[in-house]
Amino acid sequence: MVSHVPRPLRAFALSYFDDIFVHSRAEDGLSAVDVHLRHLRKVFEKMRENKLKSGVRADPEKISSICSWPTPKNQTELRQWLGLANYLHKYTKDYAGLSDVELAS
Repeated sequence: MVSHVPRPLRAFALSYFDDIFVHSRAEDGLSAVDVHLRHLRKVFEKMRENKLKSGVRADPEKISSICSWPTPKNQTELRQWLGLANYLHKYTKDYAGLSDVELAS
């Protein structure tokens, strides 16, 4: 859904990576707020139709790749692993602190 917005929504909804931007203006005697609420409802309905109600999660294949990566034996290998693991940074509490400790040792 996020990588491409269905055609009927493209007049007022644009996507960029994992974000959807909904824009509206007053029309047909309705205020901009009323039109915007109507547009948001349409976007949410389309998300529900596509079963996108469960929130954002990491790709299980990426998690599997990270978990099966061999244990780094030197700083170069550690940096390679951290590059891969960085994919999950937004799902990991205090990722920056954890990775900083690893590189310091």
